Amino acid sequence: MADKYSIKFLDLAFTDGTPKKAFLTACVVGSILTTINHGDTILSGHFPPIWKVILTYCVPFCVTTWGSYLGKRSRILQQKQIDELYGNDHA
Repeated sequence: MADKYSIKFLDLAFTDGTPKKAFLTACVVGSILTTINHGDTILSGHFPPIWKVILTYCVPFCVTTWGSYLGKRSRILQQKQIDELYGNDHA
């Protein structure tokens, strides 16, 4: 990240362990949601449509990634304001 004030999505969403955290969250939350939403179907010996199961795991991954991006973006913008206020804007 060349610019210390960069708030580009790709610069923030896929750094600092965010993908790993999002993956682990998706595994846990996706499994819980799959059980809640499709448990009866699975217990009856059938399998729900694969696209529904994939989306069930993708949603918590995306939500975790988005939340991480927003948090990092907020901290960067706040730090930028502080640096501008005190004249510490050495990029």
